[in-house]
Amino acid sequence: MSKIKVAFMFLAPDGDPKNAMTLDHSTMLDLVVVPVKDYREAASISKQLVDEGVLAIELCAGFGNLGLAKVCEAVQGQVPVGAVRFDSHPIIGQKGGDEIFNVA
Repeated sequence: MSKIKVAFMFLAPDGDPKNAMTLDHSTMLDLVVVPVKDYREAASISKQLVDEGVLAIELCAGFGNLGLAKVCEAVQGQVPVGAVRFDSHPIIGQKGGDEIFNVA
């Protein structure tokens, strides 16, 4: 059985996708961990991840409902997108991503 590739994307104000890393600690899958600075970058990077063969994307708790929707829209149903959920997150000032990024 060949390994599958999945991704975990997290928000950080100084996030840079160039600092992505792949964790290769399983015989079944590789986990690509990707920092992004905002929803726009997340949507763009999620398309690239799909093109690179990622079969699923999970978003950190900093992503609000609207951030999740933007990534889902970007990948156009090509892969499932899941999300860890908090109403607030410590790395972005105890706020949710929807509030920080003023997405309407």
